[in-house]
Amino acid sequence: MAVVKSTLPDTALKTTGEALQSTLVDLLGLSLIAKQAHWNIVGPRFRSIHLQLDEVVDAARSYADAVAERAAALGVSPDGRPETVASAGALPAAKDGWLQDTEVVELLVDALGTMIGRLREHIAATEQADLVTQDLLIGITATLEKQHWMFQAEDSPLRA
Repeated sequence: MAVVKSTLPDTALKTTGEALQSTLVDLLGLSLIAKQAHWNIVGPRFRSIHLQLDEVVDAARSYADAVAERAAALGVSPDGRPETVASAGALPAAKDGWLQDTEVVELLVDALGTMIGRLREHIAATEQADLVTQDLLIGITATLEKQHWMFQAEDSPLRA
């Protein structure tokens, strides 16, 4: 039963729906990873990284809502249930317990890098299917690349 009728042709809707659902799961996963790290970070850079993690959480949650609403507008029911995020997530997980600040930086660099790679695949896939969705994915990628850069700069020594 389709409650909302899409303006996209079926093949474009399938491609776009898959890109949006995958991105939704990744964004929800990223928000959980970053919040887990936020609560458990320890170390000399605690405060600055703790605050930066909130920026990641806020961006991920805001974009998750935009992605889910884009899917719904196209007639694709978004699935952000915990079991879906747990089973379909592709991002690295935070370990249990306290996390050293250096571990948090490494985790976020890995998680953001993985997500950016997946987003770039979805950007390419939606180029012909739906430019509106592609534009949304490009905006998300730009924000996450900025966060990726900032976390990399936290742990990158200058090399001559």
